[in-house]
Amino acid sequence: MMNEQVLSTLSCYPDSVQTTLLQLRTIIFDVAATHQLGEVHESIKWGEPSYSVKGGTPVRMGWKVTNPQQCFLFFNCNTSLVETFRERYAELLILQGNRAIVLNLDSPIPVLTLRQCVKMAFTYKTIKHLPPLGN
Repeated sequence: MMNEQVLSTLSCYPDSVQTTLLQLRTIIFDVAATHQLGEVHESIKWGEPSYSVKGGTPVRMGWKVTNPQQCFLFFNCNTSLVETFRERYAELLILQGNRAIVLNLDSPIPVLTLRQCVKMAFTYKTIKHLPPLGN
């Protein structure tokens, strides 16, 4: 069941954005279940849906009116996650600074790659000492 605050937040977005963000949400929950990472805590952080598991670092997803054709998957900028994504998936992902994966609404979602990125975030405290992040 979706957190009521998250449901309310998503309902304010355009339909195409809601569809993409719901796909991302499904990926997030599926990664946690597939890898037995425990319960996913779903909440609103900085006005956007946020997801976390014990032993990991949170993942947020969002959309901005200023970039209406893009959705974002945000990661803690104090981690080496996005740097690792850049090293591994530069040809597959659009990355913004040290904190976000940018997803164009008119392009297919790179599901397998995003699954790996979410897994790294959700296991970050276990893998952060491993070069490059244990994968």
